[in-house]
Amino acid sequence: MSAGQLPRWVDYGLIPVLNLVAAFLVSGLVVILIGESPIEAVQILLWGSLGFGEGIGFTLFYATNFIFTGLAVAVAFHAGLFNIGGEGQAYIGGLGVAWACLLLDHYVPWWVTMPLAVAGAALMGAAWAFIPAWLQATRGSHVVITTIMFNFIAASLMVYLLVNVMSEPGSMQPETRTFEDGGRLPFLNDMMPWVDFGTAPVNFSLILAILACIAVWLIIWRTRLGYEIRSFGANASAAVYAGIDPVRTIIITMLISGALAGMMAINEIMGSQHRLLIEFVTGYGFVGIAVALMGRAHPVGIVLAAILFGMLYQGGAELSFEIPAITRDMIVVIQGLVILFAGALEHMFRPFLIQAFAVGRGAAAQAG
Repeated sequence: MSAGQLPRWVDYGLIPVLNLVAAFLVSGLVVILIGESPIEAVQILLWGSLGFGEGIGFTLFYATNFIFTGLAVAVAFHAGLFNIGGEGQAYIGGLGVAWACLLLDHYVPWWVTMPLAVAGAALMGAAWAFIPAWLQATRGSHVVITTIMFNFIAASLMVYLLVNVMSEPGSMQPETRTFEDGGRLPFLNDMMPWVDFGTAPVNFSLILAILACIAVWLIIWRTRLGYEIRSFGANASAAVYAGIDPVRTIIITMLISGALAGMMAINEIMGSQHRLLIEFVTGYGFVGIAVALMGRAHPVGIVLAAILFGMLYQGGAELSFEIPAITRDMIVVIQGLVILFAGALEHMFRPFLIQAFAVGRGAAAQAG
């Protein structure tokens, strides 16, 4: 059933809200089954994520990661591609960030290092997406299979580099040395003294994420390349008939997608951890799939969905602390339910809404 059978405000606004409500209703039943109050759980979750400055800061910090990975998935969606390799692309993007910081942090301020770190993250992420893109475009290898395989290759490569090549001399930890001030992004607390985010590591990369949203909107909806990407995603055969090169479109789209995923590393490596370490991605690439689905692959929707998942991450941590019966594993279950309803079951309410609007239009026509 096409989106054209429903008003845009229903398809892009009402349906995601209904999916979210359904996910939380099912989550409420899970909370009831363990003998706790779902109303109290929601109150704690909201307070933990939005009720005080530090909670808001952590919510925005997590949301920054989800914006980058959500945009990466969304760009690929517009071309009819499913880039499930955000984890690996972000992982390898961390190499670009670390190399820039390790080379320059002793000599220049952060605002000189940052453009090179951004370029390094984008180039490394794009490079890691290139081979799956080329295999899809020229050999027909499905991009879902190749990108998820490249996630495991990236993880193994990073372990080798951090253990044998890039670790600090004399240290047993699989991580690089800690960056000096020239390799650290400023926290928003330092940039905006009138805002108190406590110890939350939300930093300048949040601004970079917003700029990335604007750039994606301009590329996808205001350029010829974006028109070709959307046309190819809507109907590949018609796009080829119209003269759009499928190989070029697939490769360029995946390069942009990989670059955005790689830029997620800026928030973690240069903005928070201040060193390259094992498993800093921790599932953000996979959550980006749900963020893109819930945000309907539009930058505005992705920002809203990223904030929602940031609330789940931060509020969930507070919830498991305040109500020990709701363990961290149960928080993962709640997050999984949101992903389930936003992804696999995103069209569950569509047939009912189409029927309801058809009845409403028929009644209006008869009255007219």
